[in-house]
Amino acid sequence: MNKWDKLACGIEQIGTMEQANLKELEAVIAIARRGTFRAAAIDLGMSTTALSHTISRLEAALGVRLFNRTTRSVSLTDAGRLFVQQVAPSLQDLYAALDSVRSQRETPSGTIRINAAPFAARAIISPLVLQFLRRYPDMNVDIVTEGKMVDIVKDGFDLGVRVAGLVPSDMIALSLGRPQRHAVVGSPKYFEQHGKPIVPPDLLNHRCIRVRLPDGSLFRWRFEKDGETLQIDVRGPITLDEASIVRTAVLESTGVGYTMEQEVLPDIKAGRLVRVLEDWTPPYPGLCLYYPGRRNLSAGIRAFLELAREFSRRAAE
Repeated sequence: MNKWDKLACGIEQIGTMEQANLKELEAVIAIARRGTFRAAAIDLGMSTTALSHTISRLEAALGVRLFNRTTRSVSLTDAGRLFVQQVAPSLQDLYAALDSVRSQRETPSGTIRINAAPFAARAIISPLVLQFLRRYPDMNVDIVTEGKMVDIVKDGFDLGVRVAGLVPSDMIALSLGRPQRHAVVGSPKYFEQHGKPIVPPDLLNHRCIRVRLPDGSLFRWRFEKDGETLQIDVRGPITLDEASIVRTAVLESTGVGYTMEQEVLPDIKAGRLVRVLEDWTPPYPGLCLYYPGRRNLSAGIRAFLELAREFSRRAAE
């Protein structure tokens, strides 16, 4: 059975699906994927009100409710789960077929959806993404930042950007050049009052900024020197669920922070922050752009990957 046959079968199974357009199908899948109307509306580039009207219109056409909605939560009904199970694969096949056709275009156009860790998105936005948009004005880039890993194929993304060690083994990975590194920092005022840690275990006597990981666990600060590795379960007055906020707390002398080096290098150079334990934070493999190898790559994605290779070469110099 080819892609178009599968698409036809999927639509026939829904019954009255001829009354639904692609935007309505996309809306259902986006809400099921993101879990809220607000997050789905952001992904789709529309207002929450417009998205709600779209779903209501589709539910009226189908004669069933697809979502249970309250002021606090959204969940699929049994009919909604059946809808997603049967329509999502067909919709994915349709987009794959469209991508295959678009790949024959000489001029890149369309939208590239990228999932990235927040710090990774900040690292590529100016030197890669904005340069790409200047070079190819008919292209759009949709970036979704998440701390947790996602299945980029299942969740409808074209590309992902993560630290090399986190890239799934079934993906094609393209190194983005420079290794990454962590930095342990505090404000001059804090270290004047509390002294500086000399070795990682000294941190147990300091006020530290803790970070909660997407799975709910607390991040342990990792160190390595001369083959010795340590993980310190620090203590402190505040716990954050977004690592990028650590810089703000450290600048306010709340405590010692452990963050990505690139986040605080300007502050270190300007004297706003002081770095400690630098010999215990060696570089590790940097960021990778990754994508599924089995997909037909559109002209836009091919152009983005070529620019990424240029970016990688520049970063490695």
